Amino acid sequence: MARYYVNKNAQNNGDHEVHTSGCSWLPKEENRKYLGTFDSCTAAVKEAKKHYDQVNGCYYCSRDCHTS
Repeated sequence: MARYYVNKNAQNNGDHEVHTSGCSWLPKEENRKYLGTFDSCTAAVKEAKKHYDQVNGCYYCSRDCHTS
C-alpha cells in the first residue's frame, strides 16, 4: 500500500499527474491533493479522475498507469 497524491497543477499537455509519497517528482505540499492509500496506481488514478478530467500516472513512480 502506498499514499498517493495528484498534482493540482496540470502539465503542459493538461494532465494532472498522480504520484506516490516517496516520488522525487512529488509536487510541493501546496500544489498537491492527497488521494488516499491504495495498493495500486490504478485505484489512485480512478480517485484522481473524480477531481480532474485529464489524469496520468507519473512516469517514475506510477509507470503502470503512465500513458504517452
